[in-house]
Amino acid sequence: MEENLEENLSEQTAGLFEQRTDLGELQQAVEQLKAEIGKVIVGQEQMIELLLAGILSDGHILIEGVPGVAKTLTAKLLSKVISVAFSRIQFTPDLMPSDVIGTSVFNPRESSFTFRPGPIFSNIVLIDEINRAPAKTQSALFEVMEERQITVDGQTLLLEAPFMVVATQNPIEQEGTYHLPEAQLDRFLFKINVLYPSQEQESLIVSRHHQTRMENRIEEVLPVLSASRIGELRGQVRGLHVEEKLIHFITAIVGATRNHKSIYLGASPRASIGILNGSKALAAMRGRDFVTPEDIIYVAPAVLRHRLVLTPEKEMEGASTDEVINEIIQSIEIPR
Repeated sequence: MEENLEENLSEQTAGLFEQRTDLGELQQAVEQLKAEIGKVIVGQEQMIELLLAGILSDGHILIEGVPGVAKTLTAKLLSKVISVAFSRIQFTPDLMPSDVIGTSVFNPRESSFTFRPGPIFSNIVLIDEINRAPAKTQSALFEVMEERQITVDGQTLLLEAPFMVVATQNPIEQEGTYHLPEAQLDRFLFKINVLYPSQEQESLIVSRHHQTRMENRIEEVLPVLSASRIGELRGQVRGLHVEEKLIHFITAIVGATRNHKSIYLGASPRASIGILNGSKALAAMRGRDFVTPEDIIYVAPAVLRHRLVLTPEKEMEGASTDEVINEIIQSIEIPR
């Protein structure tokens, strides 16, 4: 039913606008990225699409799923198809903030302190199992994720663009994990839930593993984009057309989360901006220089699911945030 709704919306809106921006090169780049990642990853189309949308909209990504569903592998491949600096941080309970952002080291020869940058000083930073570290270490990410800068010993250091955090986590119900602070969750543009593959997909995964070593397949993946090219594509995405009634549609969805009977904590205006930016990136990836309601409906759950806190009664019923988000979207009139 949702697919039919999206198809009808697409047909209704596609004829209302004339193409103003040539997005052929952007579409080609996206298809090349998908093809390179597809050399290794089987299925997981939504995860890959949202990861690419996150790159184009300059946002951070949180990927959640049980171990073994290629969360870390996909994030590593993302850094391989984009020719930029990459670092990986394995979060553990004993990790300190200085292990992430760096520390000042005393140089006895010059009788002065020298700052040694930590692994966060990179372009794409993979944080593996982000919910394994306590709140003290999580707080080290607040400034850098929001402002793309780090303040150490009174000195502010800017990070080179592009800067993107791709974090993975196991479900918080598992032993030895911590709940991420709401302020940090709000800094992630998307939260992507990765599900188990279908039986057909899993058969293909096992067959590939039997035929070719994983290392050999990863070596076949080639870079597609440079840092400067990402900047150019992001400029195209920012210039996409968004009608005023669609902006009202976005704010109506987010506003409804603040007054819904099943939600204890609603989404902030940052969520509205996230839906707008994600929708523009998705529209560009689909070859349109204008946003449609189907773009908004597609990205809204990924933008909202980690920002909402359900009431204790709703949680006891076993309801999920995605169910409540879909209920909200269906209750709001879709602009025509």
